[in-house]
This record gives sequence, C-alpha cells and structure tokens, in this order.
Amino acid sequence: MTCWYEGPLAAFDTETTGVDVETDRIVSAAVVVQDAAGTRPRVSRWLVNPGVPVPAGATAVHGLTDEHLQLNGRWPAPVMLEIAEALAEQAAAGRPLVVMNAPFDLTLLDRELRRHRASSLNRWLDSSPLLVLDPRVLDKHLDRYRKGRRTLTDLCAHYGVELDGAHDAAADAQASLDVVRALGRRFAARLERLAPPELHNLQAVWHAAQARGLQAWFARSGSEESVDPAWPLRPDLPAAA
Repeated sequence: MTCWYEGPLAAFDTETTGVDVETDRIVSAAVVVQDAAGTRPRVSRWLVNPGVPVPAGATAVHGLTDEHLQLNGRWPAPVMLEIAEALAEQAAAGRPLVVMNAPFDLTLLDRELRRHRASSLNRWLDSSPLLVLDPRVLDKHLDRYRKGRRTLTDLCAHYGVELDGAHDAAADAQASLDVVRALGRRFAARLERLAPPELHNLQAVWHAAQARGLQAWFARSGSEESVDPAWPLRPDLPAAA
C-alpha cells in the first residue's frame, strides 16, 4: 500500500504585503496539485491588486511592485472566492494540503474572505475539513533538537529539495510539497502508520507545545512577543472583519 507521502498531495502558498495576518493582504497565491510523487503537478496561480500600497520591504522579498499589481492583478473579491473553492476541492477529494507555516497563510486567507466576501474559510469547509500538513510543525517535532533556522529555504537545503525561485507562490508551494515527501521518507518509521486525518490532529497538539516552548523562551529573554498556539487557523478577531 502506498504511504500518504508518496500519494496525492496539494500545496498552498501566498505572497503578501507583510506579516500581520489581521491587516496585511495577499498579492499572489498558488495551489499545486500532484497525484503522486514524481508526477507532473497541476498549478493554479493568482495575482492580486490588493487595493493598498505594497511596502518596499515586501516588494524586496517577492518582487511584486504596486505598478505591476495594478496593471496585472485582479481585484481581491473574485480571487479569494476562487482560492477558497480550490482549497474546498482538495478537502472534498480527501487530498492533504501542504501549507508551510499554515497559521499564517490560512489565517490571512480567512481574513481576506471576511474582508472581501463577508465570509470565512471555514464556511467553505463545512462538509469536508482540510487535512493540513505543515512541514514547519512536522520538522520541529520529528527533529526537535536540530540547531539552526527552519525557514522553507533551510528545510529545502536540509532535505535535499530544489527551490527554484524562492518567494514565488507556486515555487514555494511546490518546494513545501517536496519537503513533506522527503520528510515522510526520512521519518517513515514514525509516520507511515499515521493517516492524514490523525496526523492533522497531532500537528495541532505539536504546534501548541512548540508555541508554549517559544513563549517560555521569549519570557526568559525579557521579550513581550506573544505566540499563538492555534493551528492551522487562528481564531477570528473582531477587527479582522
């Protein structure tokens, strides 16, 4: 029997105006679907005119300027609808969805849906919930004592995955998917008996524990920064609507 990490997977990634899920906006997004390891992926891409200025710091990361987005991007409302439909399609098919640092991308999408569609991400997932695989959570749990950073670039280097065009949503989504496959193979003895629904639930527990550990480290360091333990979607805040 084929293990889940060799079978059908999808991946989702965004590029944004910043790192605040409550106020920042999506400027590009991609969903990559692969029926099995090594097969040709199907890629859906979206480019968004967010209707707000893109900070220079964000442009320096992903290369998307105000001028380019105004000329080539679509208005957010129809794009958010299409992305929600694409993710709901993966959920209905029972296809696990790889999302690197899921609470960021999924929460930001949820807030954009609330902002532009008077809806929420969960509204699209009532009948079939997402089965999320977060390479950041998985790696931190399975190889918790490894030193060093754990960005997507770092994980690609560690697991021998090619990242061609970092900070392009489609390239990052494909790389995240490949990292999960590589991670699954490396830790097969610990993962192959876990079905994606069970693994989804376990990641929520693992992420919460990781968040508590990071929060304790911040406290010892005298930092007031807070870490949200929710995974894969942060609770709604009234201001987000």
